Amino acid sequence: MKSPVVKRSIVIAGHKTSVSLEDQFWDALKEIAGSRRTTLSDIVASIDAGRNQGNLSSAIRLYVLAHFRNPQGGRDSAEHAGQGAALRSTVA
Repeated sequence: MKSPVVKRSIVIAGHKTSVSLEDQFWDALKEIAGSRRTTLSDIVASIDAGRNQGNLSSAIRLYVLAHFRNPQGGRDSAEHAGQGAALRSTVA
């Protein structure tokens, strides 16, 4: 049985890293990059820089969720994704 999570390599901030994401999140990230006329690497680098904790894959999922919950939110979706993780940790 094939796993729904696929590991992909991406270069961010000059270094290669692996990200494990479901195809739907990867496709959504590509859609966001296309709509913003930027690269996946640039978006992932901004997500990586803005995350407070947790792993990069989780931060990307939160970023995509924030983007589609508030598509008018613009480039601050990465900040909202990071704040969401921080809020969960302070509430728990």
